[in-house]
Amino acid sequence: MKKRRKRLFQIRGELDKSSYMSGVAGIFIALLLLWSLFSYGGVVERTFLPTPDQVVVQLLTQLGNADFWHHIGISVYRVGMGFLLACLLGVPLGILAGTFRIAESIVVPPTEFIRYMPATAFVPLIMVWAGIGEGAKIMVIFVGCFFQLILMVADNTRTVSNDLLQVSYTMGAKRWQVIEKVLIPALLPDLMNTLRLIIGWAWTYLVVAELVAANSGLGFSIMKAQRFLNTDMIFVGIIVIGLLGLVTDRIFAFCHKRFFPWLEGRA
Repeated sequence: MKKRRKRLFQIRGELDKSSYMSGVAGIFIALLLLWSLFSYGGVVERTFLPTPDQVVVQLLTQLGNADFWHHIGISVYRVGMGFLLACLLGVPLGILAGTFRIAESIVVPPTEFIRYMPATAFVPLIMVWAGIGEGAKIMVIFVGCFFQLILMVADNTRTVSNDLLQVSYTMGAKRWQVIEKVLIPALLPDLMNTLRLIIGWAWTYLVVAELVAANSGLGFSIMKAQRFLNTDMIFVGIIVIGLLGLVTDRIFAFCHKRFFPWLEGRA
């Protein structure tokens, strides 16, 4: 037992799958028990904290509602488009900033400055520039992801071994051949992990994006429920957003394992 305990709390120690899953199940059960204690026990009024069964019933009811699936679809679209636009612009800029010092001097300083500005602060400007249509909602998610993505991709690029690049030059490769054939393939595993983090941030900005004169989406349904104190519906919206985020995270994790299997032992 003592040896097992020592192994469990070893810094960066190995953990078998059953122990890992036991930890995952244990924390969720503990949260559920705590939630049940506060709601069923009357510690918090059910108007403010619905019981687990109320939330489950509301979730099942909404899943049978075509309008709720429309809210899910439009939210997935907004997150996907905002994330895709951030990637199309942010990834090349990040690679350039991490490769060339002149590009770093141009791109990184303003990006470092702007990234500390909350995306919510840009909402009034976005409404003035892009109106109140779908473009504005996508732009909020884009702003929330874009500047962070540039800096993280630049860091990923800098971690590629300089020795690897020098060997390529020694073997006769030209500058753009080194970038295309050596640098970019070498940073892809870390880039995949960065995109996995950024898609999570895209989901966190969804509710903010759907504050922009929205009449559909999960964020809209949460805000609508808040007006009428339908806390069970608020919980349903939050849980569904969390599940959708978890699905996208697992997709990226699967792709990383599928495309870079030689790195799994290192991870």
